Amino acid sequence: MSARARIRLGLVLAAAAAVILLAGLAPAQKKSYDLFETPKTCAQCHGEIFAEWRQAMMSQAYTHHWDEIEYFKLAIPQAEKDPKVAEVKAGCNGCHTPMALFIGDVPPPLPAAKSRANESVSCDVCHTISGIQGDTPFNFNYVLSPGKVKYGPRDGVTSPHHDSKYSDFVKSPDFCGLCHNEKNPYGLFVKSTHLEWKEGPYSKQGVRCQDCHMWHAPGKSADMGEPLPDMAHHNFPGGHVPAKIRGVIEMKVYADAEELSPGDKTVVKVHLYNAKAGHKVPTGSSEDRQLWLEVTAVDAKGGRHVLPVDRKGFPGEEYTITSRAPSYQDIGDMMLSIPGFKGLPRDEAEEGQRVFRMAYLDPKGRLTIGQWNTASFAVDYRIGPRETKIESYTWTLPQNLPEGNLRIEARLLYRLLVKSVAEFLKVPAEESEAREVNSASTDVAIVY
Repeated sequence: MSARARIRLGLVLAAAAAVILLAGLAPAQKKSYDLFETPKTCAQCHGEIFAEWRQAMMSQAYTHHWDEIEYFKLAIPQAEKDPKVAEVKAGCNGCHTPMALFIGDVPPPLPAAKSRANESVSCDVCHTISGIQGDTPFNFNYVLSPGKVKYGPRDGVTSPHHDSKYSDFVKSPDFCGLCHNEKNPYGLFVKSTHLEWKEGPYSKQGVRCQDCHMWHAPGKSADMGEPLPDMAHHNFPGGHVPAKIRGVIEMKVYADAEELSPGDKTVVKVHLYNAKAGHKVPTGSSEDRQLWLEVTAVDAKGGRHVLPVDRKGFPGEEYTITSRAPSYQDIGDMMLSIPGFKGLPRDEAEEGQRVFRMAYLDPKGRLTIGQWNTASFAVDYRIGPRETKIESYTWTLPQNLPEGNLRIEARLLYRLLVKSVAEFLKVPAEESEAREVNSASTDVAIVY
């Protein structure tokens, strides 16, 4: 048996084991969402936590517009005709609406039907996870045990509605890795946020995922309970929260001289330091994300000059330089079956700018946003935790540059989703708008 075949068999067996583990009950009993408490039931006692959860992406993991479009318009159509990726039809739900997978409601109704699949990652899902199967958390390999017992991070808790049981696992970053690590049908970790944290400096210092994404501050876990000095708030801020993105990368720009004259050659350098994130930036659905650096010079008369980044010469660097070359052809010829589909523009940005991305390639070696359809990676040029990347820009000043101040500006910009893909699939514009992560500038005097 080939190595690829062994990987494929292992994934199939793992998926089957996960479904069994999810059950916790005889198959004949897996019929109703009523096995799980509704979030509104939980809200009767846990009002503050419910309000936070309701406004977080955890409550929208199934209903969020891009997740709905990606699953129903791209993943399911390909899964139904391509045996290699057939498992994603069910598997996506293991993290986006675990209850639906648990009861066998696959695929679940569209969000417009307002079924209980819309509860996404609900209170009762997380608080009835009783353990993990295996050593490495990934692909929803949790043990889900719906019932009267709710698992939480505090000992000695009593409730008039349910039994409470202390769980070390709920407090562990491995709990997050259950869904924030994903291995696809090709055996690749296409999401590895937890693994990135584990390999980085924060895990060695005991800083957990929960410390940054569930802020600990005073609050009341239950309305009838005593105030807690260190409640884990259920905010879950991440890539969709602008305040979490702003400033995650610190920046400084340098010029190699204080005075320059037209015709001179100068080298501008930009330092970028991942100061906040305990994982790489971007992370998670990094096949969708775009993070790029624009460097421009603005002369004394307001003229704008775009500086292309100096190439470093590493393998796969072409994926890290902005281009409008046709890409994402698999959307048409492998997912939507559109004859003659030529692809979509890769980057909606001025050409020649540095992009910090991990390049996902489909089975034909083309850039893809389908993590399930990723057969290989080209290059990982993201910014790791506490890593500094230095980009240089060699520029020969134009002869007609006016005398006076020359301001060199650097802006780091971020998109949740490739703009051309968003426009083609009619994803709401907010998903592909460019958001400023950070900026920096320096001044040079132009003299004659």
